[in-house]
Amino acid sequence: MKKIIIPLLCLMFLGCTPEVGSDKWCKHMDAKDKGDWTANETKDYAKHCIFK
Repeated sequence: MKKIIIPLLCLMFLGCTPEVGSDKWCKHMDAKDKGDWTANETKDYAKHCIFK
């Protein structure tokens, strides 16, 4: 549960999103519900986190 709450709080209150393609961003996307991903996030996740 902590894995999901911390990134959400960060986004809601601080507006801090990790740089797309960074390890931190990949972990953030892993914690995010797949149904909430945008088409661009899905493409970027595949490009940067799966097919490095």
